[in-house]
Amino acid sequence: MLRKIEMRMSNEQLITPGGLATVGQLINKTALYEKIDSVKTKTRPQPRISNSDVVGTYIGLLCQGKSDFEATNELKEETELYSGILGIKTIPSAETLRQRINQISPQALPVIKRSNVELLRNTHIRLTPCLGEHVPVDIDVSPFDNSNTQKEGVSWTYKKVMGYAPIFAYLGMEGYQLNVEFREGSQHCQKNTVPFLTETLKFAKKVTAQPLLVRLDSGNDSADNMAVCYAQETDFIIKRNLRQEEPMAWLSIGMNDKNATVTEPRDGKTVYIGSAHHHYIQSLNRFVRIVYEVIERTSAANGQMLIVPEIEANTWWVSFPENGEGAVSNEDIIKTYHDHGTCEQFHSEIKTDMDLERLPSGHFNTNAAVLTIAMFAYNILRIIGQTSLMKDDSPLKRPVKRRRIKTVIQNLITLAVHVVRHARKTIFNLGNSNAWRFTFQRVYESLAL
Repeated sequence: MLRKIEMRMSNEQLITPGGLATVGQLINKTALYEKIDSVKTKTRPQPRISNSDVVGTYIGLLCQGKSDFEATNELKEETELYSGILGIKTIPSAETLRQRINQISPQALPVIKRSNVELLRNTHIRLTPCLGEHVPVDIDVSPFDNSNTQKEGVSWTYKKVMGYAPIFAYLGMEGYQLNVEFREGSQHCQKNTVPFLTETLKFAKKVTAQPLLVRLDSGNDSADNMAVCYAQETDFIIKRNLRQEEPMAWLSIGMNDKNATVTEPRDGKTVYIGSAHHHYIQSLNRFVRIVYEVIERTSAANGQMLIVPEIEANTWWVSFPENGEGAVSNEDIIKTYHDHGTCEQFHSEIKTDMDLERLPSGHFNTNAAVLTIAMFAYNILRIIGQTSLMKDDSPLKRPVKRRRIKTVIQNLITLAVHVVRHARKTIFNLGNSNAWRFTFQRVYESLAL
């Protein structure tokens, strides 16, 4: 039998995004507010609403999965409380939020990026290596579909949609976002990647002392990228763009390579794996190892014989030696590169969980600032999620290595609390019906240290 519910208005102070208290504590581990307030605006020198009020409020919105500027009106219902737990003075209006983010961009971008590195370093994040002790630095472009809009910079992307093509850099198997650059949709993925890669590696070395491994797709097959890695003493695995090379030629190499590993996963499918040779690259003045994987199919998976065999060739530039100290096998190189595909999950969390694929402004610089602020918010959510995994006190008992951003927002950010003020203290009462209450308390207390 359906139970009828009676509605009643009360004077109790109840808020749903109680997890913003943890967000405020993490922001406080950096000097973001102090540094962002030093960025001058085009209006009066000291505006009534500070830059820190704007950036802090927008981080609070993004951590709830809300990218629209109008969502700030929800926080204005409890201005004093929300500004207090976020560490700012007041909650700006949607109009101020939109205009100010536009005014401080692009001057604010390097400030936010440096504060992001400070956040990762000061929270002592744990980084899972991907190969030996090497921590991955995954760099990838991901198109944002902004079709049917007149936004500045929207153009035809390689995914055959109108939108943007920002480039992202992630650190560790956990996927902490290390760097981002907002780009027009038609920009080639390699354009401006050299300075981006240089900056990214400098950031990475400030966060961790572990050896780094850069992983890049074939769109970034460039000797310039390898030159940056060699200069920064960083290993790399870069998928090669075959360009004019014929797959049949690589099949011949595999068949004639005495050291190649030959397997037959099924009838009609043969796989050749090996290191062809160390190719001399004139601009680098050195030989670079090439790892190959050639697949010959004489029949389809359903057993249908093919009139002409299908030849698939995949090759990679590799900095690791084939023999001797620091050697890495061909199979481990290929397996490690395939893990690079996890980037697509990170892209998905930014686009869907944080609601950022269709960016909120028509101005290119504003959207660039939005995506950079979102990097900071994304890492806050990632840190909260990974901290929640340190003990088995959550209702989710599946063994996972990474907590999805959507799960963090739903269970550790939008968490209802009863606010009580007593003896100059603000107390959050957690209801005993909330299965995440113990995890939330532990995460907050550990990150508030």
